[in-house]
Amino acid sequence: MSVKMKFKYPKVMFDSKQRVYVSFSLNNKRFRLFNGSKINSDIYPNTYTKEKRLEVAHLLAAEVYKSISSGLSVLDTTKELCANQNNSDLESFELALHNKLKGDYSDKYKSMLRFVYDSFTAKLTDENITSNDVKSYLNHYALGVSYNTIKRHLSVLINEARNIGMNSNPMEGVKAKKTKAKLHKPYNDIRLILDEIKLFNNNLYLCCLMTYGCLLRPHREIRELKWSDFSDDLGYIHLSGNRNKSGKNRIVPVPIYIRELLVKGQPHHNIFTDTTSPLNEDYFKTLWSRFKRVSKLLE
Repeated sequence: MSVKMKFKYPKVMFDSKQRVYVSFSLNNKRFRLFNGSKINSDIYPNTYTKEKRLEVAHLLAAEVYKSISSGLSVLDTTKELCANQNNSDLESFELALHNKLKGDYSDKYKSMLRFVYDSFTAKLTDENITSNDVKSYLNHYALGVSYNTIKRHLSVLINEARNIGMNSNPMEGVKAKKTKAKLHKPYNDIRLILDEIKLFNNNLYLCCLMTYGCLLRPHREIRELKWSDFSDDLGYIHLSGNRNKSGKNRIVPVPIYIRELLVKGQPHHNIFTDTTSPLNEDYFKTLWSRFKRVSKLLE
């Protein structure tokens, strides 16, 4: 079957930011083209006024149809896109996100990068990204901690975009906000705190014990534990590199006071749910917040 028989005429559509794009499917794969760079065309609809974009986008749709029907392929790999030095700042920024999302990072980190990308590009009015765009976006975050967190993730995407080919540095001159350090008070009697947690919720109690006794991180390493991660005598926990933040294989001992609480279940069952599914990502964070509100010992 020829390419032409598999390929239907592209549709012209708008995204949530009122950017126009050409949408089509080819060999069961969906494509969205915001400009003609992937088919060696100099048509850039979103550089025009909103009133003119639709008209130019239809020209792009015709060019896409003509190119692909004649047998030309759509450039869709990172390597090929990186080789195109004519990408606008916005295109380089989009590709930077694409590269980062393919990396071996946590889901939470990738989710934050997506949020920063979406919220930042929603405020852009041009294909070029300037320092004023960055400052205007960051100024929406009044708290120093939030400001610096967003700035850090935005810098990651900007730096990646510059590696790809963005010539300017819109982060230049954008400084972090000074924040006042917060003093965390040590617990005077850990046993009393743990006893209070035990009365509040058994899952939270076991999580806290394992955080304290096994030095594991609660929100992923402990939350996702399966019985197959334990040795036969429950004396050790084995975690592969893709299950912990360091990326290295870890073997940690389980203290006797934790082993006494464990009743081994099916190998592939989660230790908290007794099913193959773990608790949701925010489970322990939510429990801890609720506990702090009712605790008589925590300040």
